[in-house]
Amino acid sequence: MAHLRSRHRLALAVPVVLSLTASLGFLPAAASAAPLAPSAAQTADAPNLAYVVNTKADHRTIAAVKKAIGKADGTVVATYAKIGVIVVHSANPDFGKQIRAVRGVQSAGATRTTPLVAAGTTDEGAADYLTAAEAAKVKAASADTPGSEPLEADQWDLRAIGADQAAKINPGSRKVTVGVIDTGVDDTHPDLAPNFSASQSANCVGGVADTSEGAWRPYKAEDYHGTHVAGEIAAARNGIGVAGVAPGVKVAGIKVSDPNNGLFYPESVVCAFVFAADHGVEITNNSYYVDPWLYNCMDDPDQRAIVDAVNRAQLYAQKKGTLNLASAGNSNHDLDSDAIVDNTSPDDSTPVERTIDPHECFDVPTQLPGVVTVSATGVQNLKSYYSSYGKGVVDIAAPGGDRKYQLPDTPSKDGRILSTMPNNQYAFLQGTSMASPHAAGVAALLKSTHPWAGPAQLQALLKAQADKTACPASYDQDGDGTQDATCVGDKRVNGFYGFGIVNALRAVK
Repeated sequence: MAHLRSRHRLALAVPVVLSLTASLGFLPAAASAAPLAPSAAQTADAPNLAYVVNTKADHRTIAAVKKAIGKADGTVVATYAKIGVIVVHSANPDFGKQIRAVRGVQSAGATRTTPLVAAGTTDEGAADYLTAAEAAKVKAASADTPGSEPLEADQWDLRAIGADQAAKINPGSRKVTVGVIDTGVDDTHPDLAPNFSASQSANCVGGVADTSEGAWRPYKAEDYHGTHVAGEIAAARNGIGVAGVAPGVKVAGIKVSDPNNGLFYPESVVCAFVFAADHGVEITNNSYYVDPWLYNCMDDPDQRAIVDAVNRAQLYAQKKGTLNLASAGNSNHDLDSDAIVDNTSPDDSTPVERTIDPHECFDVPTQLPGVVTVSATGVQNLKSYYSSYGKGVVDIAAPGGDRKYQLPDTPSKDGRILSTMPNNQYAFLQGTSMASPHAAGVAALLKSTHPWAGPAQLQALLKAQADKTACPASYDQDGDGTQDATCVGDKRVNGFYGFGIVNALRAVK
């Protein structure tokens, strides 16, 4: 399964490709599917791989490169002319090498390490569904609080950031939409249906947006991640189940998970960012890392091309007014350290252990410029045991749950996050996957309160309203006498919490 939701900010260490993308002239145009027939040189038994080819964003260059793609036995799947990204399939084992030599190509590489078959998240552990008996117990406790949703007594996370009180002042504007780039959203769930925006939803798997009815829904009940995330952001206060952080805003589903292995491939994510931007989505939530590499190293041509392509897409979204938030990851990695051992990549074939420098190898999309990185906390406002961290990397923190060391005094005594699931169900999950949507919900409240704020202003507001949280005196969670992580910084900004823990109540005031 994709690693739904695992950041040093991509910055001046990688100026060549990314500075080019930042200064591209973006032209209004839709993604176009322009298939070119592969030549007879392609053998039937050759592995068919997907590639991203990144060029200058002018039509003459793109046309010339597409001709070269055909000559190199490539098939164009989609062309994003406005950002100069072309999605290609090819069975030519030398395709990447050949196309990188073409004039006008700025970077190009394979987006996976295994062949395409017929057609990564950041939750930590399996879902724990709420049974009917457990739900009855929670409903009885919730009834003691007037105006509370039936299952809200178990939602310690809303109270931790003042979202229950914020909803009484401003539940969020119907003019604000949060796009959930994920495994799909079950919009038939009674807590999501009132706030779902079908016109801003799609299936982007493979790199081409499918907006047909229901295309955005999960493939099966096991693809619950996106539905859970959507509920955390915008489950309606309608007297049915749970409440979201911003129960008055709209939520859209943009599905990017591969139906066969659940992975989030770069071409799908490129499609998602461009689609969100072109359909007026103000905020996107990204609780995953782009597969197959946990960290993409700029000295590898394939990984460099992935960084370049996804960055062009998310920068395009920012230019169109979209704020992008992403989860920090569940590896308990210090993303500002000198070295990290990655033994999970590539996750679509056989992983190889490698030691990477997080200042040179990047978690995408969370380490891209302008993306808000969110770490996870538990009910005691401590960093969750699994959450990655790092000064200068983490921007803010938000409730993601902690079932080991931070247990709330709620009916279920569960330290994780309760939210919506496919087929009208509810379940507990934890992870930075759950932290990012809490922050996205607060960002939606800020956008509702300050409708003219752009992405940079929203990010500044998000940091300004956060509760400043100092490094803990000790972070020996298991009590074995060894620090489980080291927090660097002061109360104003540090590696565990960034600029602080989000505060929904302050956001609407």
